[in-house]
Amino acid sequence: MRSLYNGVRGLVGAGAALPLAERWERRNIRGKQGWLAAEMGLPFAERRRHSWDRLLETVRFAGAMVPYYVDLFAGIGFDPDRLARDPAYLADIPLLTKDIIREQGDRMLRKDHADHRKHVCKTGGSTGPSANIIYDQSGADWSSAVTRYARSKIGAGAVRSELHLAADFGEIIPLRDRVREQVKRLANNRFNLTFATFAPERLDAMWQRIRAIRPYLVHGHPSTLYHLALHLQDRGVQAGRDRAFSVFESSGELINRSQRDLISRVFGCRVVNRYGLAEAGVVAYQTDPDQNDMLVFDPVVWPEMAGVDFAEELHDEAGDRGGELIVTTLTNEIMPLLRYRTGDVGLLRETSEGFRLQALMGRIHDVIEIAGVSVPTHHVQDLLDRTGGVREFQIEPGGRNALFRIVPEDLAHRDKIERTLRSRWTSGIDIEFVKMDALKRQGWRAKFRHLVVPAAAE
Repeated sequence: MRSLYNGVRGLVGAGAALPLAERWERRNIRGKQGWLAAEMGLPFAERRRHSWDRLLETVRFAGAMVPYYVDLFAGIGFDPDRLARDPAYLADIPLLTKDIIREQGDRMLRKDHADHRKHVCKTGGSTGPSANIIYDQSGADWSSAVTRYARSKIGAGAVRSELHLAADFGEIIPLRDRVREQVKRLANNRFNLTFATFAPERLDAMWQRIRAIRPYLVHGHPSTLYHLALHLQDRGVQAGRDRAFSVFESSGELINRSQRDLISRVFGCRVVNRYGLAEAGVVAYQTDPDQNDMLVFDPVVWPEMAGVDFAEELHDEAGDRGGELIVTTLTNEIMPLLRYRTGDVGLLRETSEGFRLQALMGRIHDVIEIAGVSVPTHHVQDLLDRTGGVREFQIEPGGRNALFRIVPEDLAHRDKIERTLRSRWTSGIDIEFVKMDALKRQGWRAKFRHLVVPAAAE
């Protein structure tokens, strides 16, 4: 009965809610999804030529319309037209970092950006201080279209519902925003399940809600579903017998082998990995659950691999070397990013099907105990993002309280940040406002983590 309900809901959403929403908000998601599907269906050699042509257009556009790139190209004598004759010339464009984006501000936007509708997306900060990424309406539509296309490749569609695991902020949402969110959920046949902690009773409620909804696909951080799987396993719950969902789509952080195996075994589901970032949207997707690598969506993002001093640690049986993933965005004209350093490392190779990304290592999310309750660090991150004024944060356990080290954007934000944290956790935390150099980096490659862990636990 639930499957029938989900199917009817999906047909209504796809046939009525989505077209009305697109018309109401002047969006074009279905058209872009159709174009991407057609382009990805081409032989890779042909598609690669098309993608390279789009990259040339993006570089020319940035060099003419984006103040940062206008000055950069003039300063280094870079001629975009030369790139059409010599693809190796792309390497002459200096790599872009979050620090540059933060420093340049509006100079990263096209000159006439005031004439365009803007959508602000904040980076997670797991590979460096956060930055604001601006999308125009077309860029935001491309992001939605890519996600819908990716899920269609693993059997998701209008009649198969999705469940998104999201942080619960306990805030009052204005009526207009609630209506828009309900329309969006219906249009995508999506349900949201919110949580704030990994307390046993909250995990029990999460599982009961999943069983009641019975979605085809569950999307969220792997650490969230991993903790739910551990909880159910400890309680002897045979979750796999319920077949409450078919696919878990992992995103937002690295999923390791033990997490993947436990989630698949406990829930009896397929686990697919997706790689995306605020700066570029969904970049790559595990379109085949039987393969460990992810297919890069080259019509919307151009990938490169930059060699780094630890690349010898990344290799496969064929001896291929890895490095840091570099991306150029091809669909966001208000803020095109050329040769952006993602901070994530892995292996990238060209195959007959396209660019494939594997052995990805990068962002880590953790769990911290506050006042006896387990809390995921990505929930803390989302809470601080909503509060605003936080450049970065780190939590160090120890003693009676967890120590929150907060790097504020400026002194004016301190009181608001402290009020937000104290209202969420009345006990169990200490707060210290610091500068960036007071935060600790540790573990492999001295990678930043929001949780400071003992050396033996890294």
